[in-house]
Amino acid sequence: MKQLNLRIDEETHEALEQRAEAAGMSLPDYARKVLAEEADERRERFLTAAAHFSQVWAPAFEAEFGPYPQGGSGHRSGTADAA
Repeated sequence: MKQLNLRIDEETHEALEQRAEAAGMSLPDYARKVLAEEADERRERFLTAAAHFSQVWAPAFEAEFGPYPQGGSGHRSGTADAA
């Protein structure tokens, strides 16, 4: 497990302590929970946006560059004249 050390101002510390107490958690456990949830939310938003982008723009990309290679090296041949 990784460790994160950070400094926060007194007001933020007090607010976090109050929320941790209201949740019946220690401050470190509450902070860990909040940070993990934030990380998951950002990942979920990114994946949702990427899926939407793919749905909307996949036909344009395929028309311009051809279908996504299946099992190739990931490099397209003949791309020098694409610009």
